[in-house]
Amino acid sequence: MFNSKRTYLDCNATHPLLPEARAAMVQAFDIAGNPSSVHGEGRKARAVIDAARRDVAALVGAQPEHVIFTSGATEAASYVLTPHWQMGRAALTFSHLYVSSTEHTCVLAGGRFPIDSITLLPVTYSGELALDGLVEALAAHDKALGLPLVAVQMANNETGVIQPIQAIAAIVAAHGGVLVVDAVQSVGRINVDITKACGDFLIVSSHKIGGPKGAGALICVSDLMMPRTLIRGGGQEKGHRAGTEAVPAIAGFGAAAMAARLRLERAGEMLEKRQCIEELILECDSSAIIYGVNASERLVNTVFFSFPGLKAETAQIAFDLSGIALSAGSACSSGRVGPSHVLKAMGFGNNDGALRVSVCLETSDEDIEAFGKALREFAARRTGASKAA
Repeated sequence: MFNSKRTYLDCNATHPLLPEARAAMVQAFDIAGNPSSVHGEGRKARAVIDAARRDVAALVGAQPEHVIFTSGATEAASYVLTPHWQMGRAALTFSHLYVSSTEHTCVLAGGRFPIDSITLLPVTYSGELALDGLVEALAAHDKALGLPLVAVQMANNETGVIQPIQAIAAIVAAHGGVLVVDAVQSVGRINVDITKACGDFLIVSSHKIGGPKGAGALICVSDLMMPRTLIRGGGQEKGHRAGTEAVPAIAGFGAAAMAARLRLERAGEMLEKRQCIEELILECDSSAIIYGVNASERLVNTVFFSFPGLKAETAQIAFDLSGIALSAGSACSSGRVGPSHVLKAMGFGNNDGALRVSVCLETSDEDIEAFGKALREFAARRTGASKAA
């Protein structure tokens, strides 16, 4: 029977809406003006966007004028991943895109690059980008055709593995390239400072930090060199992204960003939750694999694991019926569950997927206990089925 009491452990897919974000949105809904209008109502709407822009910029140490609001991270990726750029009035070409093989699907898609102009970069068994592979690829790049563009996640959405971004940034800069960093899972969970050589452009998303869905941003170190506009029209966002801004969503994004800065101080609490979850998994089955444990760093809130013979789709359904909401990897694949491209890139071959538990500060001890109970019941059913066979 379906469990009516639910336990939410899928915060990497979407963080629960924070009260601060909800309040900011409700207040913004009462503003009638178009933020591009010059009258009082329009200026009031514009003030909300300006305040949110400052708060989102502060989350990563950027200048407010270097924040471009989008409808989400996927749009930001489609905007920045393009061969066609501008430096002032001069056109600039990036002839090839290099992406880590464990990237989110919206980056693996390559934005506006043709498929034959995209190279997947290898990762190590622990999920970190193979730096020698990056050096080799960039050294072979033909600059006569255009510059190299590199896109790498700061932290993987499935395993939580944190990349050595500063080392990657140094390699890209040494080869005359530009580095785009998917910081969607990183902001609000680790300190991210765009001024500390962690990439030329950052992609961030509102609903991953407790803001509403439908808002995101591309944040740049400098706007001297920018990608060609993806959405053209009325010239909003200084001409970088046309269309009337979604004031309530942006207001909620800004409030969530402000809250996320304060919540960083409590990262240790999430680490304790992660450790507890991993202990429960290994107590249940000592042969369980927790992916990314050998990496230099992992997000404090993420556990990606499997048991021998585990089929992710079956397991996810079983946990859901037990009232536990977790995932089998990225939630951005139209509901499909199957082998993880991240695990395949890490060298785990023909895997049947894995389960991801991702927590937040609101995750309670009772939530973790409920997961442990459901895990033990699931393991017992597997053992019983195996004996029967």
